[in-house]
Amino acid sequence: MSDLAKRLRDLHSADRPLVLPNVWDARTAQVFAATGFPALATPSSGIAESLGHTDQQGAPVEEMFAAAARIAGAVDVPVTVDAEAGYGLPAKEFAARLLDTGAVGCNLEDSALPASGLVPVDEQVRWLSDVRQAAPELVINARVDVYLHGGTTDDAVERSIAYLDAGADCVYPILAPGEAAIAELVERVPGPVNVLFTPDGPSLPRLAELGVARVTFGGGLYHAMIDAVRGMAERIAAGASPYGDE
Repeated sequence: MSDLAKRLRDLHSADRPLVLPNVWDARTAQVFAATGFPALATPSSGIAESLGHTDQQGAPVEEMFAAAARIAGAVDVPVTVDAEAGYGLPAKEFAARLLDTGAVGCNLEDSALPASGLVPVDEQVRWLSDVRQAAPELVINARVDVYLHGGTTDDAVERSIAYLDAGADCVYPILAPGEAAIAELVERVPGPVNVLFTPDGPSLPRLAELGVARVTFGGGLYHAMIDAVRGMAERIAAGASPYGDE
């Protein structure tokens, strides 16, 4: 196992949550690494949109992996990549191409991209098992999309346990609806739980109190940056300073 992969895996068992800023290019990666974050993640939406494509595997896989390589090559901390649903690649090819970028971890979701709905749990278990077999060192964060498709916490727990048994290091029941659901997931899932930070959700200290192992931001940081750029554009169009100092 590479040193970076070991460092990322070990960070999931620390006494406080692993907070992973989602960076979309080399420069944002350098900014967050210089601030002291011990590892970084990428957002599929932020990278795809910054390259002129749509999320949910709307960007060519070559461009997504090239962006991941630029990010991983720009910093000396572990990088984990939002690899969506694996881009339709065979597990062995997917794992090899991902590791070639210099990344040491990935998100793999169970939405049936490009179709709608969820991948059947037994099919997703086989996929995760195949990726684990192909890359024993890879830190796999198995995204559980049941809440996006009208499922329940019982459904999220069932899939989370199955994915951990298949070799995932961490599970990510995205958009768990509130503190009670998050607390229940942490209690019932026998492994590290990743939570998406949202502006109207629990604070970082509160997520730590709830026992969350990992916190990510998805495309939130990228979209906040776009909002700031939009504000500058509007100020320039109005004849004002883009920096808001007039």
